[in-house]
Amino acid sequence: MIGTTPATYAPEAVRKRLQGKRFDAKGFAFSACLLAALLITVTLLAVLLYDVINGGWSVLTSRPIEFLTGSLSSAAADAGIGQGLRGTFFIAVFVILVAFPIGIGAAIYLEEYAPSTRLTRLIDVNIRNLAGVPSVVYGLLGFAIFVKALGSFTGPDANGRTVISAGLTLAILVLPIVIITSAEAIRAVPDSLREAGFGVGATRWEVIRSHVLPYAGPGILTGTVLALARALGEAAPLILVGATTGFLSGGDSYNLASLQGRFTAMPMVIYNWTGRPQPGFETATAAAIVVLLAVVLVANATAILLRNRYEKRR
Repeated sequence: MIGTTPATYAPEAVRKRLQGKRFDAKGFAFSACLLAALLITVTLLAVLLYDVINGGWSVLTSRPIEFLTGSLSSAAADAGIGQGLRGTFFIAVFVILVAFPIGIGAAIYLEEYAPSTRLTRLIDVNIRNLAGVPSVVYGLLGFAIFVKALGSFTGPDANGRTVISAGLTLAILVLPIVIITSAEAIRAVPDSLREAGFGVGATRWEVIRSHVLPYAGPGILTGTVLALARALGEAAPLILVGATTGFLSGGDSYNLASLQGRFTAMPMVIYNWTGRPQPGFETATAAAIVVLLAVVLVANATAILLRNRYEKRR
């Protein structure tokens, strides 16, 4: 501009650049591709959910109580998922009691206590690599350790093929995921919070307990629930540790003594019923999938509610 000094022209140019009406073709194309990917994903998910719910609706409405509490049967009209729900419940308990405390504790140590050395970085890389190992490998590990080596502890009467072996195997499977998600949540805590705690004379543990963990709580909670959802849907490790794929006598009690008996779980029930040629098992399979989805959605909804509560307190 003529008669305008550089000092006054520069802010005006920046303002026009930011508020300009020029059409960004590349940005628009990129946004359109992202929106198309989102719509395709949501559409496929909606179609799958509709197909599954529509297929199992007749079973869920005609005999809901009998289906949820009944035992496995060779007749589709009498088959229920009560034994599968029991196994899935105990597996979730083992994952929560074993994987969550160990994983969160390991993440706290790696992020807050461990020095940044070559050994620490090697451990971190190996943990991330373990998160990508196929679940069947963890199934072989669980079979070798909990079924063969520790079978006298996990269930001598069932040769180690019990829900204890399954729960411990799946806890190890999701342990790297819990460590990674918890470490990322802790790493996202601003250093200013730690410095403020140290500035008033707090110890390292007091800073972690009162500042770091409350701030990272929502992220840690989200990661742990996602890990739990994966554990509840795994079938390959259950096959290798000896989950029952056919008829299961008993196995419908929730007492602790039943932990050392034969077991099954929802993924195994769905896997078994999918291959049955008898009429009626197709709708029963769809109904079982709906129930498993409902269990996972309830867990996710609980995590969201707790996360929102933590965020409000934070």
